[in-house]
Amino acid sequence: MPTVSVKRDLLFEALGQKYTDEEFDELCFEFGLELDEITSEKEILIREQGDEKAEGASDVVLYKIDVPANRYDLLCLEGLVRGLQVFKEKLEAPRYKRVSPADGGEPQRLVITEETASVRPHAVAAVLRNITFTQERYESFIELQEKLHQNICRKRTLVAIGTHDLDTISGPFTYTAKPPGEIRFKPLNQSKEYTATELMSLYKTDSHLRHYLHIIENEPLYPIIYDSNGIVLSMPPIINGDHSKISLNTKNIFIECTATDLTKAKTTLDMVVTMFSEYCEEPFTVEGAEVVYPDGRLCVYPELAYRTETLSGDFINKRVGINESAESIAQLLTRMCLRSEVSGEGDLIQVEIPPTRADVIHACDIMEDAAIAYGFNNIVRSTPRTYTIANQLPLNKLTELLRQDLAAAGFTEALTFALCSEEDIADKLRKNIAETRAVHISNPKTTEFQVARTCLLPGLLKTLAANRKMPLPLKLFEISDVVLKDETKDVGARNNRRLCAVYYNKSPGFEVIHGLLDRVMQLLDVKPGRNQGYHIQAAEDSTFFPGRCAEIFSCGKSIGHLGVLHPDVISRFELTMPCSAIDIDIEPFL
Repeated sequence: MPTVSVKRDLLFEALGQKYTDEEFDELCFEFGLELDEITSEKEILIREQGDEKAEGASDVVLYKIDVPANRYDLLCLEGLVRGLQVFKEKLEAPRYKRVSPADGGEPQRLVITEETASVRPHAVAAVLRNITFTQERYESFIELQEKLHQNICRKRTLVAIGTHDLDTISGPFTYTAKPPGEIRFKPLNQSKEYTATELMSLYKTDSHLRHYLHIIENEPLYPIIYDSNGIVLSMPPIINGDHSKISLNTKNIFIECTATDLTKAKTTLDMVVTMFSEYCEEPFTVEGAEVVYPDGRLCVYPELAYRTETLSGDFINKRVGINESAESIAQLLTRMCLRSEVSGEGDLIQVEIPPTRADVIHACDIMEDAAIAYGFNNIVRSTPRTYTIANQLPLNKLTELLRQDLAAAGFTEALTFALCSEEDIADKLRKNIAETRAVHISNPKTTEFQVARTCLLPGLLKTLAANRKMPLPLKLFEISDVVLKDETKDVGARNNRRLCAVYYNKSPGFEVIHGLLDRVMQLLDVKPGRNQGYHIQAAEDSTFFPGRCAEIFSCGKSIGHLGVLHPDVISRFELTMPCSAIDIDIEPFL
C-alpha cells in the first residue's frame, strides 16, 4: 500500500477542523484508510541516519497515511482532503470539465510521429490555465507525480509524466524518437547541454534517476518531445528539459504523459489535472489538448469521462449484510464521491463514476464503498446460513505425518527452491534435458531459476555442498512438490508430491537408505511382497553408480529409485564423499 505523508497542521487547515491524533485515526478508519505513523522529518532522519544528520531538520508533525493501491485520487493532500470533506458531507463532490481555450484560439497540439512506435507509442496531454501555486501546493504537485510514477506508472515503465511552463514554450509540440547521438539539450537542474548518450552515463550514478535508465538505454531510438522552435521539453521517461521547468511563478502548465499503455496514460493524466485544477482561476476546469497520431487520428485529452452504473439496493444489502432503503444507500455512495440517485423503477440506484475513481470497475467495487460509508463496525454480526467443516488436505496430512517420523529416524529436513537451473536437473544428474519433462520459465531473470524442478535430489545435494564443513554423516530429507509436464491437465503440467533423502559420509551407506525405505513402508502399512506389497529390483539409472541402483515397486507399480550416486554426479555438485539417495512418489499411498 502506498504511504502518503502530509503535514498535520496543513491537513487540519484544509479540512477546516482540528482533530486529536486518536480522532483523526478513527476518521481514517471510517474512510477505509489507516494512519500508519505520526512522526516528523527530524525523527525520520534520527532513526535512519543518526542525530548529527538530523540537526536543523523540521519538527513539523507529519501524518503517514496508508492508502489503498488502487485509490490514485488519495495520493496527495488535495485528493485526501477532498475525499474526507465529501465523506463528512461538508462538501459536494466537484464536477470536472474540459474546456476550450478561453481566448477562442486553437488548443495546444501534440503530434506523434511513427518513429515512437518501437519504443513508447502513446502520448496524452492537457493544459492547466491560470493556476496559483504556493510552496506547499508546488511540493504537493511534484510529490503526486512521484507517487503516480511509483504506483500506476510502474516506476515509469508504463507511463512517464512531464510538466512544463507553457509560457516558456510554443506549440504545436512534436513527440518523436531519434538515435541518442542526435539528441542534445540542457536537462533539468544542469548547467550545460548533453547528448542523450552522455546523459545516460551522467545519471548512472544518480541515486534517483539511475533506476529508470534501463527502460530505454538499449533501444536504438530514444523518445523526445520538441516544441515548434526545436526546444526540448523532455526525454521520457528519464528527464525533462531545463528550459520549460515549472516554478512557483508558473501560471500555465502543459502536461504530457508518454506511455506504453494508453489506458494507464489516460488515467494518470486525469489524476494529475483533477487534483490540481482546483487551484485554477476557474476551479475544476481543464483545457483540452489535441493529440495527432501517425495514422492521422485526432484525439482530445483529458477525457474526464463520467459513466453511470445501475444496481439494486437489494444487491448491496444482501452482500454487505445490512437492511437499508435505496435512498439511504444512494446517500452513502454519494459520500464516497459517487453521486447516486434512486431511479423511478423499484430500488434501482444509478451511480455516477467520476474520472477520479478509476478503481471502480465492477458492481462489487460500488458495494465495497457502500460498506465503508455505512461503517464496518456498524454491520451486525450474523451466523452464516451455510455450515462447512474444514479438513486438512489428505496429501498434506500424510506429508506432515511422514515428516515427523523421518525426523525421528535421525534425518534433518531441508526446504529447497522449487525453481532451479537446467543444468541441475539434467547435466549434473547425467540426464538429457529433453527427457526430464521439465516446465521452463519463459523469461528467467537468472540462470539459477530456469525451470521448475522435476526431482528433489539436486536441491538436497546443493544443501549438502553448502554444509560440507558440518560433522559427518549428513542425513537430509525433503517432502515437497515437483512439477511435471502433463498434457491431460488444463495448464499442461501437474504437481507431484515426492520424498527424497540423502546420506553423505565416508562410506556410501546404502544400507542406511535401504533401512529408511523399510521404515517408510512400515509407517505406510505396506508389507514386503511382489503383488500387494513393495519390493526392489536391480535397475540402471545414469544418476546412480552401475550395479548400485534399485527400482522401487509398490503394488506392482514403480514409485522411485534408491542407490549410490554416480561419482560424476557427486563431483558436479562439488562434493567429495560417497552419497546414497532415495527418491519416491508418495501420492500412490493416499
